[in-house]
Amino acid sequence: MTAYTNYALRTLMYCALHPDQIVRMEDVADAYGISKSHLMKAARQLGQLGYLENHRGRSGGVRLAMPPGKIVIGEVVRHTEGDMDLVECFNSTTNTCPIIGACKLTALFRTGLRAFLAELDKVTLEDMVSDRRKLLARLADFAER
Repeated sequence: MTAYTNYALRTLMYCALHPDQIVRMEDVADAYGISKSHLMKAARQLGQLGYLENHRGRSGGVRLAMPPGKIVIGEVVRHTEGDMDLVECFNSTTNTCPIIGACKLTALFRTGLRAFLAELDKVTLEDMVSDRRKLLARLADFAER
C-alpha cells in the first residue's frame, strides 16, 4: 500500500473518532505526525468520492459524509491505490517480461491481491475505530511527546 492510502485511511479514522465535528487537517497531521500537504490531497479525493464533506475557509476542515459503518475499507483502498499493478505483467500494455504466460507469479500475485482485498472488504471504518477510547488515548500520548 502507498503512503497516500495510509494517509487517507488515517484521515477517515480521525474523523470517525471525532464525529459531528469539522476536523482541521492541521489537527490530523499533528495527531499522526505526518505531512499536512499529503493529507490535503487525500482529503480532497475522499471528498470527491463522497466519504468526506470538505469545508473551505478559515474555519474549514473535513468530516465524514456518511456513517462509518457504510465505509468499507476495501473500497477506499481500491479508490486510493488506483490500478494496483503489483508486478509489471499485470499490465498488458506496459509489460516487458519475457516469461509472461509461462511464469506462475502472475497467477500467484493475482490470487494474493484478491484475497487481500477480500479481507479488507469485510471491514468497515466503524470496525477500525471500535476501540475509540484506546485510540484516542494513543493519539493523546503521541501528542504529548
